[in-house]
Amino acid sequence: MLVLSRQRDETIMIGDEIEITVVDIRGDKVRLGINAPSRIAVHRKEVYEAIRRENEEAARLDADGLDALRTPISPGPARTRVSQSSRAVPPGASVRGKGQSGTGDSKQTA
Repeated sequence: MLVLSRQRDETIMIGDEIEITVVDIRGDKVRLGINAPSRIAVHRKEVYEAIRRENEEAARLDADGLDALRTPISPGPARTRVSQSSRAVPPGASVRGKGQSGTGDSKQTA
């Protein structure tokens, strides 16, 4: 590990594109300004580790996920005739079949 001493407003260069500047020093805290190209991600280490863990978990498939991938894919659903009562209903419209009173958990809007 390279250890450098810097005072406020002094900069460290990493390669040709990354600048790290000491912005402020208060007690035992140092504020750093980092100027880097947008293609380079800059995170605090604890955030970087959390992102890395989440990415590793997302990349792993459990046994159920592998079984789902092994399930053969059917050629597709057969075409069926759609009855008038099963067609889409516009928002806010009431859906009631024969013999239904409309009572129950439905909400009325003003």
